[in-house]
Amino acid sequence: MGAIILKTSHTKVTKTTLKELYIDELKDIFSAESQLTKALPKMAKAATSEELREGFENHLEQTKGHVERLEQIFEMLREKPTGNKCMGMEGLIKEGAGVIGEDFEDSVMDAALISAAQRVEHYEIAAYGTVCAYADLLGEDEQASILRETLEAEKETDQKLTELAQDINVEAEVGATDKLPKAKRKPGRAA
Repeated sequence: MGAIILKTSHTKVTKTTLKELYIDELKDIFSAESQLTKALPKMAKAATSEELREGFENHLEQTKGHVERLEQIFEMLREKPTGNKCMGMEGLIKEGAGVIGEDFEDSVMDAALISAAQRVEHYEIAAYGTVCAYADLLGEDEQASILRETLEAEKETDQKLTELAQDINVEAEVGATDKLPKAKRKPGRAA
């Protein structure tokens, strides 16, 4: 297998080991989580469902804990967590900000916020799954355990969002149907 080449603004840096890639991925996740701590309060403020708002507020506290866990891992590695900006998270947050800027009805806004939040969760689940695998291969058992704790928290958050969406999506659809003229409504199912 060839070396992994990462481009910086001025020079090319060749990464030749899995450990270098692991550290690079951890820096990317650290950037992602740091960006998310700034975005979650905006999502909470935009939520109209109290339960969704509380969910975003709770996840903000969890995310701060994820940052602390990553800082702990960087201490173990004797590395600094800075240097990478997670462009993927930046894009997901921009999409979420676009949702917040829309003029949606309350339940439709909440459904859109859940959609944006689940994209973020799936991104984080993929990232944490990858670094867990790297930590395992590198024999970094303690770090793998710490990373798995965060991975499980991300999966739980995704599941909570799915459960909230079940009611909120129905509210959004019912609200939209109620606003249609009677002739354009979909027929209901018989009891």
